[in-house]
Amino acid sequence: MDIQALKDKLLFNNAQYNFEKIEKAYRYAQEAHSGQRRNSGEEYINHPLEVASILAELEMDDSTIIAALLHDVAEDTEQTLDNIRKVFGSEVADLVDGVTKLGKIEYKSKMEVQVENLRKMFLAMAKDIRVVLIKLADRLHNMRTLKYQSEKKQKEISQETLEIYAPLANRLGIFRIKWELEDLAFRFLNTQEYYDLVEGIALKRKERQDQINEVIEILKVKLEEVGIEADIAGRPKNFYSIYKKMVNQNKDLSEIFDLTAIRVVVETVNDCYGSLGIIHTLWKPIPGRFKDYIAMPKPNMYQSLHTTLISNHGEPFEIQIRTWEMHRTAEYGIAAHWKYKEGKKDENNFEQKLSWLRQLLEWQHDSRDAGEFMESLKLDLFADTVFVFTPKGDVVELPADSCPIDFAYRVHTDVGHGCIGAKINGRIVTLDTKLKNGDIIEILTTKNPAGPSRDWVCLVKTSQAKNRIRQWFRKEKREENILRGRDGLEKEARKMGMEPASALKNENIQKLAKSFNFNGNEDLYATLGDGAITFKRALGRLKDEILKEEVEINYLQKGEQRPPSKSSHGVRVKGVDNILVRFSRCCNPLPGDDIVGFITRGRGVSVHRRDCNELFGMTSEEQERLVEVEWEKNIDSVYPVDIEIIGMDRARFVTDIMNVIMETRTHMLAMNARVGKDHVSHVNLKIEARNLEHLNFVLQKIRRIKDVTVVERIQSGGSN
Repeated sequence: MDIQALKDKLLFNNAQYNFEKIEKAYRYAQEAHSGQRRNSGEEYINHPLEVASILAELEMDDSTIIAALLHDVAEDTEQTLDNIRKVFGSEVADLVDGVTKLGKIEYKSKMEVQVENLRKMFLAMAKDIRVVLIKLADRLHNMRTLKYQSEKKQKEISQETLEIYAPLANRLGIFRIKWELEDLAFRFLNTQEYYDLVEGIALKRKERQDQINEVIEILKVKLEEVGIEADIAGRPKNFYSIYKKMVNQNKDLSEIFDLTAIRVVVETVNDCYGSLGIIHTLWKPIPGRFKDYIAMPKPNMYQSLHTTLISNHGEPFEIQIRTWEMHRTAEYGIAAHWKYKEGKKDENNFEQKLSWLRQLLEWQHDSRDAGEFMESLKLDLFADTVFVFTPKGDVVELPADSCPIDFAYRVHTDVGHGCIGAKINGRIVTLDTKLKNGDIIEILTTKNPAGPSRDWVCLVKTSQAKNRIRQWFRKEKREENILRGRDGLEKEARKMGMEPASALKNENIQKLAKSFNFNGNEDLYATLGDGAITFKRALGRLKDEILKEEVEINYLQKGEQRPPSKSSHGVRVKGVDNILVRFSRCCNPLPGDDIVGFITRGRGVSVHRRDCNELFGMTSEEQERLVEVEWEKNIDSVYPVDIEIIGMDRARFVTDIMNVIMETRTHMLAMNARVGKDHVSHVNLKIEARNLEHLNFVLQKIRRIKDVTVVERIQSGGSN
C-alpha cells in the first residue's frame, strides 16, 4: 500500500476529495513515524495507510481519511494533538483525539484501563460517529496483521475483538467489517476448530452449489415473467456464524444446511414483497422462519425480508430480499447514512439511528466500577433484540429474553418501581415471562408502590433496569449502609492490625472520602456498606495517607529541615522524601518512561513502568500499595535496558549490531545470539541508556542495519 493506491481508491468513489491535504497528512505522518517499524518488520506508515484504505472503501470524507493517516501520531510520536490542530484544524484533531488511547493511565487494573478507553470512545462517538469508524478500521488492520504478535497477545486482542469490536460493527450495521473481524478472531482463538470448519465447509459447499444454482435459475425465470428486475446471487455465511450455530444448537456441520443464503436485490419495496409472494409459491416456507425487517428494521438500520424454505431435495435454504438502498446499508451500515457525507445535513432521522448510543451513555453513567460497566455494555449494546408494542402501538426495542420489568423501566423509572404485574396480549402473565416479537405489553401499577424486589436484578436483561433497581436499594437502605460501612471499616482495621480510634479519626476519614471523590464521610460509609468499594481497598488507601503523614511528623519532631528533593536513582515518591527507592528488574524503567511505585514489604518503593506486565493481574490489596512517583530533573546516570533484535541471519550480522552500539557510545552489559528456524537470527542485548531519548536513538540506528526486521525494548521477566 502506498499513497497512490489510496488516491486511486478515493478516485473510484466519484466524490470530491482534497488530495493536496490528504498528501500533506501522509507526509506529516510519514515523517512523524520515521524509523518506526511494526512487528512484521514493515515501515509503520503502512498501517495508517491501510486504515485509511479501509475507510476509503466505506466512502468516508476527507477529514476521516486524514484523521486515519494521523490516528497514531499523537500516541506514538513526539507530535502532539495541538500540533495536529494547528496544521490540520480542530475537526481532524478531535477525530484523532477520540481514537487515541488514554495517556498516563492511573487505573488499577487492566479491565479499568479497557473500560476507560471504551468510555472515552463512546463519548467521542456521541459527538462524531466517524471516531468509531476509524477505530474499527484500525482494529481490522491490526487483526489482519495479528500473526506477528505473541500467542498471548493474539488471544487477548482476539477476545476483545469478539466481545467488543465485532458486536460494535454489527450494532452500526457495517457487516463487511463485522464478518471479517469475527472470522479473524475465531481463527486465533480456536485455531483447530477454525481450520477444520474451513475444510469441512469447502467440501460441503461443492455438494450444495448445484442445488443453489438450481434455485437461482428457477427464481430468475419466474421474476422475469412478472417483470421484476432482480440481481440474484448466493452469499456464503461467515465461518464464525456457522460455528456459533453449531455450538448453540449442538449440531454437527452435516446438520447445518444454510451455509449459503440466496440474496435477491430489487429496485423497490413493492418488488420486495412481490418477489416474496412468488418465492412462497415456488417453495414451501418453514412456519415461524419468516422475518420482515423492512417493516420492522433492526436497530442497526438493517432492512430485508428473510424467509427459510424447503428445497425440492427436502433441505432448508434461506432467501434474503432487499432493495439496492437496503443492500448498501447492509454493507456499509451507519457509514451509508452518515450526516456529513457529501454535505448532506438534512437527514432528520440520523440522530434517531444513534439514539441507542445516547441511551447507552446515559445508563452507563450510573455504573460504579469496571466490571459493572462491562456487564452493562455487553447486555445493552451487543444483545440480540426483540420488538414489542405499548398499548398505544408505539414500538419498544429490548434485548432478547427481556421480561415485562425491563419494559416497565424503559417506559419510566416510576413505572418500573410501581410495577405489580403485567399483561401480554391482554392476558395477565408472571413478571419473569420472556417477551416475544410483536407482543403488546401493558404494565399494572399501584399508587403506593412498595418498590422493586431484590430478585428483579436477576430477572431483568437491560442495564437500565438493573441500575435503577440498584439505585433504589442504595437510596432506601442508605442509613443501614452507613452503619454497615462504619462498623465494617472498624472490624477490617482491627484485622489489619490498625487501631480504629487512631487510624479512623475524623480527619483521616475526610481525607479518604476526598481521595474517592465523595462529598462527605457519610457518602463514603454508604458506598462501603453496599459493597461498591471494599473495606480492604479503602484501608489500603488510608495506609498510604498515614504513611505520608508519619514521614512529615518525623521531620517535624526531629526539628530537621526537609532535605532537597533528591532520592536514589533519580526518582522520588510524590509528597514524600527520604524513602528508599529501587528499580524493578522486570521492566527496567528509564527517565522519560511513565512510571509508578509499589510499596514493598521492608524494601522501600520499587519503581515500574506503567505498562509493566507485573502490574496487571494484581490483587486488590496489592493495587492499594501503588503510589505516585516522578523523575528528578537533570539526572546524570545510566540504566540497564533489555533489547531484542530479529533479522535474517548472515555473515557479520552480530558484528554490525556491535559496531552500532560502539558508534553510539553505548555500554553493552550482555549479549545472547541464536539462529532459529528458517535462518532467522535472534539477538538479545542488555545495554546502559541515559534516558528514553538515548534509547530511541540507539534503536533507530539498529533498525537501519541491513536484514534487521524487528527491534524492540522488552521486559526481562525478572522479579521485583
